[in-house]
Amino acid sequence: MASRVSLKSKGKSSGGKGSKSMDEKSTAENLKEWSNWALKKAKVITHYGFIPLVIIIGMNSEPKPQLYQLLTPV
Repeated sequence: MASRVSLKSKGKSSGGKGSKSMDEKSTAENLKEWSNWALKKAKVITHYGFIPLVIIIGMNSEPKPQLYQLLTPV
């Protein structure tokens, strides 16, 4: 049996029947916002990090090329 994590606030709450669905909706919205934020950051990191990653991998391969040899088309 799996336990469920609850993200309820410790302050005063209205405690009506709709409060559980509001918590679930809020959690779902928070998850959606977080995932959108994370995907945007991952897109930027991938965009600016791909070419430097290729250069670093190329510099560490055998035989050791010079930087200008990696950047010039031959």
